[in-house]
Amino acid sequence: MESACCDVAIVGAGPYALSAAAFLRALTNLDVRMFGKTMSFWDENMPAGMFLRSPRCASSIQDPTGIWDLDTFDAASGVDSGTPTPLARFVEYGRWVQESVAPDIDSRFVDSIEHCGDRFVLTLEDGTPVAANRVVIAAGIASFAHVPTEFASVDPRLASHASAWRTFTSFAGKRVAVVGGGQSALESAALLHEAGADVEMLIRNREIHWLHGESRPTPAKVLARAVSGPSEIGPPGISMLVETPRLFTSIPRPLQQRLHQRAMRPAGAKWLRPRVDGLITVSTGTTVRRIEPHERDIALTLQDGATRDVDHVLLATGYRVDISRYGFLGETLLPNIKRRNGYPVLRAGFETSVPGLHFLGAPAALSYGPLLRFVAGTGYASAELTRRIDAQVRHLTAA
Repeated sequence: MESACCDVAIVGAGPYALSAAAFLRALTNLDVRMFGKTMSFWDENMPAGMFLRSPRCASSIQDPTGIWDLDTFDAASGVDSGTPTPLARFVEYGRWVQESVAPDIDSRFVDSIEHCGDRFVLTLEDGTPVAANRVVIAAGIASFAHVPTEFASVDPRLASHASAWRTFTSFAGKRVAVVGGGQSALESAALLHEAGADVEMLIRNREIHWLHGESRPTPAKVLARAVSGPSEIGPPGISMLVETPRLFTSIPRPLQQRLHQRAMRPAGAKWLRPRVDGLITVSTGTTVRRIEPHERDIALTLQDGATRDVDHVLLATGYRVDISRYGFLGETLLPNIKRRNGYPVLRAGFETSVPGLHFLGAPAALSYGPLLRFVAGTGYASAELTRRIDAQVRHLTAA
């Protein structure tokens, strides 16, 4: 079968993929093709009824003109998305952006990518081959859902990752333990409680950290705002550094790692607090030491020896990047990608050690900092990517 050809193939159809398509198509004359189901992770792996934790100003999918932002979407649709932004509304917004910047998207998923000479060959889910000079992988984090080792072999009817659930209505009247203390855990616990479940949160930290929940005198608030980035990724000072990846990545790696951890510590949005405090049982400073699955329930032993018998354990335990878990990276490609702790090591323009192969989104966070884990990073990533690819194309043309 003869392969179709393109200059750039984008694997994925979420915020980073859409932003990359917008920049590449607006600023270059390259043939850009996008593959995937638009906003599929947001639509299928997050619970209905959730809201975005990021502030509205940091929730737009960025493009070089700035015309495809949430404000324009609201104006075009005649509906105010509100603050915080509802998940369902954000999915609608993403699909609106796709119709604007990539109306010719190919909704087939990519089955495999192989490196063949100076080109890449993508095989789509129906067996169709597509050749590309360059590949941009913006495939999201669904493949990276982290399940603690002790739960790995447990029947999913008894324990599951939070990303496995679209709604929690089936948990009405059941006892559910939520493991985790970040936004996902807190919001999942609230939604489970509101669905009629008997919920207890099991949190490793000694307390829940609520974003902007503390009371500051007015001068302190003004100072905090002055040294905070608009995306609010991390505390004042650190957030400004995070939102300047070139500066962030110029500091020594050990300090980068400490700041990354500080910026990404588990926390909940302030607006979520009234749905948790006094309504949900919260056990802090504890971990699960032992589990004993039964036919219809599961017994947990905590670190202090206390026990819990629950119908289900919901693991809001986050995501751990490991690009080897992207099943589409073929045997001629994956071994040649330089990696560190599961992340691709990226150079200028988000390019890997394999020339012409780029990663955007969370897999780029090791090389560019925690901004790349959030929608707020789409503009920076897409601009750097486009600049790199355009420069390479111009160099080849001149040669």
